[in-house]
Amino acid sequence: MAKKATAKAANTTGKAVRRSSSSGSGGGGKSKSSSKSDPVDALVKLLQSPLVIDLLAVGATAALAAITESRSGRTEGAVGTNKRTLKAAGKAAAAAVGRRLATEIDEIREASKRAGEERQAKSGAQA
Repeated sequence: MAKKATAKAANTTGKAVRRSSSSGSGGGGKSKSSSKSDPVDALVKLLQSPLVIDLLAVGATAALAAITESRSGRTEGAVGTNKRTLKAAGKAAAAAVGRRLATEIDEIREASKRAGEERQAKSGAQA
């Protein structure tokens, strides 16, 4: 019974404190939360970009392939291969992501070159 009485007393005190703290903070609390949500929103937008999604898929596929490859050749009594399997999966994922990034960067450079050539052609035709 004593615990119930204490809980009620704490509960009523907590309500009074909550009211005073929420009215005292005012708009200051909102500005802090919005400034904190900006980096979070930027991270969410980055994670939702098609390139990041594609890179994650490529890395996961390569890692899965490496794990499957090492597991298929494993005998029943093999011990200590888990670390090697994970290390190989990580290396495969990193290599696959690196190749995909290199391909994307090359495509961006080629598109930039073509756009620059088109701009020069247009400026030469206007002059």
